[in-house]
Amino acid sequence: MNTSSKSRSSFDRQRLWALVRKESLQIRHDPSVFMIAVLLPILLLFLFADAVSLDIRHLPIGVVLKSDSPAAHSLAAALSAGPYLQVHPWRYRRQADAALVASQVRGYVVIPEDFDHALVTYPLRPIAEVVSDGSQPNTANFAASYATQIIATWWAGHNDAAPRLSWQPRFWFNEEVESRRFLLPGALAIVMTIIGTLLSALLVAREWERGTMEALMATPVSVAEILLGKLLPYFALAMLAMLIGVGLTVFVFAVPLRGSLPALLLLTAVFLLPALGQGLLISVVSKNQFVAAQLALLSGYLPAFMLSGFLFEIDSMPWPIRMLTHIVAARYFVDALQTLFLTGDVWALLRPDILAMLVLGLVFFLLARRKLHKSLE
Repeated sequence: MNTSSKSRSSFDRQRLWALVRKESLQIRHDPSVFMIAVLLPILLLFLFADAVSLDIRHLPIGVVLKSDSPAAHSLAAALSAGPYLQVHPWRYRRQADAALVASQVRGYVVIPEDFDHALVTYPLRPIAEVVSDGSQPNTANFAASYATQIIATWWAGHNDAAPRLSWQPRFWFNEEVESRRFLLPGALAIVMTIIGTLLSALLVAREWERGTMEALMATPVSVAEILLGKLLPYFALAMLAMLIGVGLTVFVFAVPLRGSLPALLLLTAVFLLPALGQGLLISVVSKNQFVAAQLALLSGYLPAFMLSGFLFEIDSMPWPIRMLTHIVAARYFVDALQTLFLTGDVWALLRPDILAMLVLGLVFFLLARRKLHKSLE
């Protein structure tokens, strides 16, 4: 009894290598692991790059031109000139109302019959009316704001009494204002969450289902050797998946990586600690692959998608939800990847994210080790 306890408490590299080799052979003969680790990231990146976009181009709106004056035609031409609006001209407002109800346009601008008189009496009365579809609030705000800005710019250029102002917007870190440039780094974090949490959640649960855990418990391996032996192959597989994802992001989707590759690999390795630790804890607790997979999706993927700042800004969330995001490791990984891709190796911003992920990873591994130790007992 003492000999067995002493053998379990010691650490042996040969036993560890044997466990790593055993787990690697299982990965080679399990096609589902290849699909999750390789095919799934490629599919998700293509979906996030092409199907999910916050950029608005060629937004369909209508222009109801009731006046035939040169000034009215000039304003209508100004609305049609930009790349963001696809203008549908109409003569009557009822045509625009019908198109708006049918979702053929997202809004319309009415240029009234007495447009020239409205120009003279402005601001006592508006020179045009802007109507937008409020069923999609973000699109409605963009359509109304952009159309109003065009009208204001046009009016300032055709009114001698208006102040002559000129401005040129400048955007830092994402000069082209493309949503792909901050969505895809966040998508990489979501992909790594799925790979790390889901794959590791099936590890020990699979051993319990197959009955091989009892045989493993009869050997002199220690708890640390079991954990490392099972996680190291998946750690290497996840790092390979990250390299594939970064290659697609940079070379296929043309998202520049302003930071360095070593910093990217360091961040990924640190993030895999809480991701793999959480999945391992789930597998130890559930001891069932189906339950483990469901728990991994509910506790790993959904919080990473909803609470990481990937799509929804954390600052706009209620304060209890903002507090909850601090225990979501993907929050720090998304922030670190966006810093790395958009800004570069700004370690003053990266270090707090690294520290938070290390703390979460340590907590998950300690809980998993404690639970697995009790199971071995």
